[in-house]
Amino acid sequence: MQPSLYVSLSGQMALMRRMETLAHNVANVNTAGFRAEEIKFEELISQKTDAPTAFVSGGSTFISRQAGDLIRTENPLDVAVTGDAWLSIQGPNGRAYTRDGRMTMTPEGELRTLTGYQILDVGGAPIQLDPTGGTPGIARDGTLTQGGVQRGALGLFTIPEQANLTRFENSGVIPDMAAEPALDFNRVGIMQGFMEQANVNPVSEISRLIQIQRSFDSVSNSITQAEQTLGNAIKTLGETS
Repeated sequence: MQPSLYVSLSGQMALMRRMETLAHNVANVNTAGFRAEEIKFEELISQKTDAPTAFVSGGSTFISRQAGDLIRTENPLDVAVTGDAWLSIQGPNGRAYTRDGRMTMTPEGELRTLTGYQILDVGGAPIQLDPTGGTPGIARDGTLTQGGVQRGALGLFTIPEQANLTRFENSGVIPDMAAEPALDFNRVGIMQGFMEQANVNPVSEISRLIQIQRSFDSVSNSITQAEQTLGNAIKTLGETS
């Protein structure tokens, strides 16, 4: 096969993968705290032809840490995290971290996510409130009070910039490096009565989807033309031999 066909196929596979990530982002545009998935491609050089040939790699995905917009909900059990920090929750296989701060309180007074996971304090313990203590107040540093009495604190954590993030369900992540308790509440904090939207711009993502679809079609046409050229060449050689 001609090197140009391999190059075109590698480009087509890369475009297909990018379309899949964009479609996933658009599907979660209304998911609170969702972090968009991006993809990074690299150029691979093959020396197996007379001249070095550049191919597109399969690409490596990563989760964007860009913050989403905050909206006021007035729900005292909704919190938004400001700055580059995360809430900690107890997943089925250990700790996970999320920017979706919408919470519920069980009849026993335990704070959980809307999907039922325990919300943890800075020491990794579930947070227990007084079920008869009324609406909790939540300070910027995560401190929880009921009737002027401190009942605990939401754990707020920072994840190293170099850590790779694996998605946990829709809005959570699991890092491959240990998260650290947040210490500087001038840079990060909690806002009660707010929630964070997905960091996805639907107009931009759909525009990118359209552009990539056009590029995909263009590459497909190039492959078809290359195959026709190769077929014609073989036919001509066959007729002259």
